[in-house]
Amino acid sequence: MSLLTQDEVALLQDNKYKSYVSSIEKTLKNFESSTEWADLIASLGKLKKCLQSFPKYPFIPKRVSVCKRLAQCLHPALPSGVHLKALEVYICIFQNIGPEMLSRDLFLYSSGLFPLLANAALSVKPVLLGLFETYFLPLKTLLKPCLTGLLIGILPGLEDGSDFYQRVFSLLKNVCIAQSDSTVSPISTLVADDKYFYTCLWSAIISQSSIRFPAIQFILTNYENRKKLINAQQSLINIDGNTSNNN
Repeated sequence: MSLLTQDEVALLQDNKYKSYVSSIEKTLKNFESSTEWADLIASLGKLKKCLQSFPKYPFIPKRVSVCKRLAQCLHPALPSGVHLKALEVYICIFQNIGPEMLSRDLFLYSSGLFPLLANAALSVKPVLLGLFETYFLPLKTLLKPCLTGLLIGILPGLEDGSDFYQRVFSLLKNVCIAQSDSTVSPISTLVADDKYFYTCLWSAIISQSSIRFPAIQFILTNYENRKKLINAQQSLINIDGNTSNNN
């Protein structure tokens, strides 16, 4: 009950919402009998249909279990068809709950999504990046509690020669802007007040060796060697030595 809001507790007296809860529980049981990837796609399809049948509720019943199943369906050993179907369900959820509830339960949804890009097929990557652009980026400063994890999840897509290099690069820059000022519309330029972003970026570099090369490349690309003095770019190199995720 700890994850339930007061509004959600009140809905437990609503017969239609009770039907929603029952439908989700029934749908989740389908995953228990899944023995191959085709079964998972079918189960994900039923889950999506259930969510679409109750679009007026900004809450997902049994969302811990739902997120657990979705994360399992994004396992790198599974084929891209399962990944794409799981992403369809994520998108359906985000459309239903809106940004406020997404920011509240970001830790649940992020657990499955953040590790995906590093192992995603070419057909999956644009869908995942679109999800980040459409639903995560508008959260702006509300991304701060999970920013290091998000950067670790996005940076594997920053590969030279990749079809998605420029898109990933722009996404990272726009995430940087979003942390600097919650009132700024995402655009493809950096702003001066980006200290928090780079603190998290250096934290990601320290904790994950696999993303160090693209992360350093991103920093060097944004280092204006001749245009600005180093004192004007202190946040870029995290000069205060703070690599924690705290303000």
